[in-house]
Amino acid sequence: MALLELKGITKRFPGVLANDHIGLSVEAGEVHALLGENGAGKTTLMKILFGIYKMDSGEILLKGRPVSIRSPRHALELGIGMVQQHFTLVPSFSAVENVMLGLKDLGVVPKIQEVRKKLLRLSKMYGLEIDPDEKVWKMTVGEKQRLEILKLLYSGAEVLILDEPTAVLTPQETRALFEAIRQMKERGAAVIFISHKLNEVMEIADRVTVLRRGKVVGTVKKEETSTRLLATMMVGREVVFQFDKMNGDAGEVILKVEGLKVRGDKGYLTVKSLDLEVREGEILGVAGVAGNGQKELAEAIYGLRDVDEGRIIFDGHDITKWSIPRRIKAGIAYIPQDRKEVAVAPNLSVGENLVMKDCCNGELGKMALDRRKIRMTVKKMIEDFSIKASSPDLRSRYLSGGNLQKVILARELSRTPKLVIAEHPTRGLDVGAMEYVYSKLLEQKAQGAAVLLLAGDLDEIFTVSDRVAVIYDGRIVGYAEPKESELERIGLLMAGVTDVQESA
Repeated sequence: MALLELKGITKRFPGVLANDHIGLSVEAGEVHALLGENGAGKTTLMKILFGIYKMDSGEILLKGRPVSIRSPRHALELGIGMVQQHFTLVPSFSAVENVMLGLKDLGVVPKIQEVRKKLLRLSKMYGLEIDPDEKVWKMTVGEKQRLEILKLLYSGAEVLILDEPTAVLTPQETRALFEAIRQMKERGAAVIFISHKLNEVMEIADRVTVLRRGKVVGTVKKEETSTRLLATMMVGREVVFQFDKMNGDAGEVILKVEGLKVRGDKGYLTVKSLDLEVREGEILGVAGVAGNGQKELAEAIYGLRDVDEGRIIFDGHDITKWSIPRRIKAGIAYIPQDRKEVAVAPNLSVGENLVMKDCCNGELGKMALDRRKIRMTVKKMIEDFSIKASSPDLRSRYLSGGNLQKVILARELSRTPKLVIAEHPTRGLDVGAMEYVYSKLLEQKAQGAAVLLLAGDLDEIFTVSDRVAVIYDGRIVGYAEPKESELERIGLLMAGVTDVQESA
């Protein structure tokens, strides 16, 4: 008998059938991976299981008995827990206080010393090391994730849903997480593992269920499949995994950053005397765990953030004090990490988002906007970048993540930039959309642009980068080649261990 069984789960939103009679069975002591393109229905299905959404029809069986999950609190009472991509911790509270908050919601208020002891015991049992008295705001991303998992284990969760759990971890932290997952499995828990990283799925999962357009394509055992077969199941066609980087000699230095100091949103220095160079016809990957100054570095180069000290040299000019429009006109393109709130105006149409940077520079009319020229430009961009939108007048917020990213790529790359700043350009995208983004970045490189790729995912950086710079605590702490033999060293540098030798 399965520990958890979903039968005929159906969920509709206005104009969208998100889940179409989905069936899923998860055994005790099993890691069950859930794969699918963006919009395939994975998140909706898990939110139904965790009590965030109500299903329209279907049945959930837990240990063979039908259950009706009313809320996340009720799900936890039933032994079903979920670690979402965005953590739900109180930053000003300690680890043990955050655990107690969850227990209070369940109607149990034990003494803090009892909680601390049990938390430490669970931490050692599963290899999820944390300091119970550490404030959350002082924790690394990896420590916060461990605390989220420990909260669920403390509450007695037997079914754990992990949504993209390795997205912001170093390779060493990922290995530690996988060891903890194996410990959970050995103790009889069921783990539902959602990820876009097919290599990780093949490493940790026992079985894999693939969704496409709200339906189950199939469920396969790990030993009976491969990354290539899983990708084909996800997108319905062959997916390219290896790209020709067209390695050659890089040209002149396009971007030079000297002694840069930049403050974050809280007023503290997050970029600290940073030096960097990117050449034409080169992709420089900047690897680092989120929160080490990548966002502030990208925004400073583009002009969104003031510089305290240092210089930004672009194409031989000191642009440190230049306005954003002047930088755009000079040939700087920017792909922000937050595609929904920063990169586009969600309530504007697809067409308006595509041409917004050209409406004020005379490209689309001198005295007044040339509506005919705008329509032709938008049509060409939609065709060139294969944007799937019912109409150019469709509001951008209705697009899938992959199509929204295509709008951003079309707007930024159609202008033949000299420098492309790409910040986590494939975060949250499926393998098909990732393939497309990589091909476009490599096209820019082939055309002579300098590409600064900031990402925490080493698979992404290794796929397209010519060189890797590692950022930690606002500084570049080392360089490496994007090859497997350097993986361990890069991971250590990302964690702040700087006394590591280069591979021979």
